[in-house]
Amino acid sequence: MANKFPRLPPSGIKVIVVGAGFAGLAAAIECDRKGHAVTLLEKVDDIDEIMRIGDIISFDPNGSKAFERWPGVVDQMEAIARQTKWLDLYHHQGKFVTRQSFAHESAWGRRINGHRGQLHNIIYRHAVARGIDIRLGKRVEDYFESDNPPQAGVVLSSGERLVADVVIAAEGVRSRGRKIVLGFDENPKSSGYAVYRAWFPADRIINNPKIRHIVANGDTHQGFIGPDIHFLASSIKNGTEVNWVFTHVDDGNIEESWQFPGRPEEALTYLPGWCDVVHELVKATPPGRLIDHKLVYRDPLPTFISPRARTALIGDSAHPFLPTSIQGASQSIEDGVVLATCLELSGRGNIPRALRAYEKLRYERVHRAQAQGPKTRERWHKADWDKVWKDPTLIHLPREPWLLNFDAERDAYGRYDDVVAGLEAPKAKL
Repeated sequence: MANKFPRLPPSGIKVIVVGAGFAGLAAAIECDRKGHAVTLLEKVDDIDEIMRIGDIISFDPNGSKAFERWPGVVDQMEAIARQTKWLDLYHHQGKFVTRQSFAHESAWGRRINGHRGQLHNIIYRHAVARGIDIRLGKRVEDYFESDNPPQAGVVLSSGERLVADVVIAAEGVRSRGRKIVLGFDENPKSSGYAVYRAWFPADRIINNPKIRHIVANGDTHQGFIGPDIHFLASSIKNGTEVNWVFTHVDDGNIEESWQFPGRPEEALTYLPGWCDVVHELVKATPPGRLIDHKLVYRDPLPTFISPRARTALIGDSAHPFLPTSIQGASQSIEDGVVLATCLELSGRGNIPRALRAYEKLRYERVHRAQAQGPKTRERWHKADWDKVWKDPTLIHLPREPWLLNFDAERDAYGRYDDVVAGLEAPKAKL
């Protein structure tokens, strides 16, 4: 079955990817496309544990470019994605404000918004079908690398040591790979906010006259904007499933946990004075379908690669995003695409050059994208409504071509030589 997928001739480069989330899967698939030999390690024994995680995730046109190169994947994703090209925005007390259309973005690529676990399942099954060496139940405890021989590797909880030419750390905000990059352990910090997330069948609301409009006529997408809170709700799969999320101020201790079960009655305490639509959606949430997720962040890293440039951080391991950026998932896909491409262009004899080029290609762009999260949150949470009623576009999401109309693979191929030349140019004498 693996032979039906186009891939470049074997590069001789052996890659270990740690973490089978979206970032790790993208890196593994892209490395396989480029002819690299990939081993993908995931700590959970049952991959369905990841796939059961149920809330919305979004891939913008810049992220979905990769899916179009993976045979069959993007069509499967679109089949279960939300079929809307707009966002209706309301004042938190229920008055309609504006509709923001995304229709013009179809010229840039596909927008995929769907159930996190179900979209993950499609990509994971594609990786399996490609014949990628995926090893579940393998917890990485440490990373190492050496010059003689030139290699990188990981130590598993079992004590087993695995070596490769390059290791890609894609474990998320608490990646153990960060220590080999930074030289010390660093814990994530609280952003001061948390998000309630819910997903459940539409039959919970179809008979409620106050909210049945959300599901009665197919897919919908709406947002309610209030002081220091924004509440987003949508229906999906032709109105058969519902999801809602809202961001709220949080002062909890992330050392204890950053995700745990939530209770609708607790969520409602953040929403006094909000409209009936919001209250009824929260009250309709069935037991076990609500989670309270603390939003964490890390200060921008000085580097994404280890001192010997044989270990690289990607995705949330390198740059966690706030949900209001709507770019965390897409940027993690871009990371995997660019790193695999740089390895292809450098070849096995120049792994450090490949990783330095990857970092140079990604660093400025990813941090510029990351900055969109706090800006959008403040645009909504601190909205000046006297001005918004006069100009509703003030609460529109920023949807900029530099970010969305972008092909990471094409950019890497186009700029690689110049980037490498800049990295290798002798520094001018003072």
